[in-house]
Order: sequence, then C-alpha cells, then structure tokens
Amino acid sequence: MAHIPIETVPYLEAAIYLPMLLIVLEKDHAQIENGQFKLKRPYIYLIDEARRYAEDDLKKTKDYLKNHQLRVVQGNRDELFTEYHFHYMKIMEVRRYSNIRLRNQVEDLLKLYLNKASTITQKGNSF
Repeated sequence: MAHIPIETVPYLEAAIYLPMLLIVLEKDHAQIENGQFKLKRPYIYLIDEARRYAEDDLKKTKDYLKNHQLRVVQGNRDELFTEYHFHYMKIMEVRRYSNIRLRNQVEDLLKLYLNKASTITQKGNSF
C-alpha cells in the first residue's frame, strides 16, 4: 500500500497548526484592543509581527502543498480527537490528533512566533 511521503508530514501538519495559531493571535489582538491596558501599542505590535511571520509561513506551506499535490481536510471531531484526511495524488491517509496535542502544538508555535517577533523587534531598536 502506498503512503504519503514522510517528508511532507511537517507541511501537512503546518497546514493544520498555522491557521489555528492565526485564530489565537486574532482573538488575543481583539482582547488587548478591548482590554484595560495602559500601553496597548507594544502588545499589539508584537502580536501583529508574530501574525505576519505566521501568515508568511502559511503561504509557503500552501505553496508547497499545491506544488506537491497535497491537501488537508478536517474530518470528524469530538471532545478528545480531531481527524484529518491527508490527500496525496490518489492516496488518502486519515490521522487522528488529540485535541490536547493540537492545543499544545499551537501554544508552542505561539511562543516561537512571539519570540521571533520580539527578537526582530529588539534588533531594530538601538537603546
């Protein structure tokens, strides 16, 4: 039985995680905008920078998927698991991901992108 190439799995998973991360960043942006923060601009800027990096990576991921005839479709979901269908040419592979794992992966990506945005921002400052 043919399988989806193993080197494509990180791209397929990025197609799952990055849209979730963008939703989290959008919601956090709205919370800060509407919250009782004294100085909102630094937080908004950091979130916007992280969002730009994530959007850029998502675009690269989508380009990779398109160029390699790959597709990800969300399947059934319940309280514990979410199912994803990975399509490659005429092959379809079904994978189930724990919702806790999905949340943890998105949290790890959030840390990564905020850190990346913070690092780039610090390099631009000459304090």
